[in-house]
Amino acid sequence: MSALKDKYKKEVTSALREARKYVNPMQVPRIQKVVINMAVNTNVDKDAFKAITEDLARITGQRPLVTKAKKSVSNFRLREGMPIGAKVTLRGERMFEFLDRLINVALPRIRDFRGVPATSFDGGGNYSLGLQEQTIFPEIDPDNVKKVQGMDITIVTTARTDDEARDLLRHLGMPFATA
Repeated sequence: MSALKDKYKKEVTSALREARKYVNPMQVPRIQKVVINMAVNTNVDKDAFKAITEDLARITGQRPLVTKAKKSVSNFRLREGMPIGAKVTLRGERMFEFLDRLINVALPRIRDFRGVPATSFDGGGNYSLGLQEQTIFPEIDPDNVKKVQGMDITIVTTARTDDEARDLLRHLGMPFATA
């Protein structure tokens, strides 16, 4: 069992039950899934796209799903069916391991890091975070990176409000920026 999952079960659930006065243990919010998405430029060659998907697979420990264009857009030189990105949905043990590496290893490696924005919630308890480059993860060797690529990370929770989700993530150790 990952350290973050152990912390959630032992510390976070009891702390949230006391703070929020939950009667039923099923009322305590939990993380359902984490979705990592890398969108690429349309004029990226096949080798660079393959390298990006391999980097995403190395980071998440799971093979990414290649997303393709649904429509042709001539202004973007985009044809229907062209690969435009890759995404991975993590659940269960892999999700907790990824979040543990993100919070404790990857985010502190960002230069001039002052915390993640505490306002990136969607109104329904889900949190989205954008990263500028994939090299902050320890699985990626910066010398072998062909193209620096950013990614979007969405943490989907069962929380009903943004405040509940913020409390959940704060108890898990997410380093929110102080305003």
